[in-house]
Amino acid sequence: MLTRSERIVAFFLLCHLYRHHATANPFLLTFLEALEKGNDGCERQFLVHLLSAAPSSREAAKKSVDQIIAEFKAQQNKYSHNLDIEQLRMLYRKSTPSVPVLREAAVRPVVHDSAELSVSGKKSRLLTPPSNSLTADTIFSLSGGEAEFTLCGFEPEFIRPAPPMLEPSAAEVVWLNPDNSPDLLWDGALCADSSSHGQEVRDLMGLAFQGPLPPAQQQQVLQELESDPKLIYHSGLTPQKLPDLVENNPMIAIDCLLKLMQSTQITEYLSSLVNMDMSLHSMEVVNRLTTAVDLPTEFIHLYISNCISSCENIKDKYMQNRLVRLVCVFLQSLIRNKIINVQDLFIEVQAFCIEFSRIREAAGLFRLLKTLE
Repeated sequence: MLTRSERIVAFFLLCHLYRHHATANPFLLTFLEALEKGNDGCERQFLVHLLSAAPSSREAAKKSVDQIIAEFKAQQNKYSHNLDIEQLRMLYRKSTPSVPVLREAAVRPVVHDSAELSVSGKKSRLLTPPSNSLTADTIFSLSGGEAEFTLCGFEPEFIRPAPPMLEPSAAEVVWLNPDNSPDLLWDGALCADSSSHGQEVRDLMGLAFQGPLPPAQQQQVLQELESDPKLIYHSGLTPQKLPDLVENNPMIAIDCLLKLMQSTQITEYLSSLVNMDMSLHSMEVVNRLTTAVDLPTEFIHLYISNCISSCENIKDKYMQNRLVRLVCVFLQSLIRNKIINVQDLFIEVQAFCIEFSRIREAAGLFRLLKTLE
């Protein structure tokens, strides 16, 4: 589209704009392409002159285009250059910031010489592609009644399909139309007589002293005591009734004693437990208490002595063997869990094991004592 004279002027202007940063000239690649592929000898000599002696190009500014062409025509037979084109191209790539990939792939407007558009009262050529796919409205954006030309390309867009709609859950549907007018709920227990719970617990505890309760009633007593621990003081339990509760309902006895640990009467309850007749249930209650809380050492020692005396005084051999086995298993559990110091009762427990050495559990307890000796 441009003549030789116009191309030389254009190259000179593009070089002069970046005369202080030759390698950062954004049109350097255009220079090198014209130098490598161009057929005009005068133009190629002028490009070599610009790229190799940029400071001396000031002299070219004082000359006309015709004078420059005439000078290079006279030297056309002597044309040679020692420019390292690859070196210039490498310097350009190092000094030029990288352009995003999408911007590099943008479609640029191309010159189309068939239309004119009036901009600020002057006619300007409209840059549109030959296919007329880019209209004047696309390239020119109207601002304040004036058309502004932009050199920005049309970048490709990623296809972003809309995400599929998810099936709403029942909980989400509630929040689509929130209801801010909640209904009032009436508390039926408000101002109710709370003593009915205490009376019910007392009635069940009265039955618990007399015999084993069904599992449902046992669970009811435990739940009532758990919800209100102070009911234990109004349940009718006394130190004198504790042995009956231990024998008939040991689980309830354990829960009651744990809730009475901070009571001032706990010593009386423990004394009643120590002095009652030894049985499987009493040992179960004591064993559970020792693992749940720290019982006084005197109480544990007194209970062990009571168990040993009960085994020695019983006349029925079958019951005696059964109780000895229970006591031995109970003592081994206390020793292994380090609840008692066996050295404090070593002589008494050792004599007990020797006396009932015919029983396997007593022999096992004796061997355990020897390992701790």
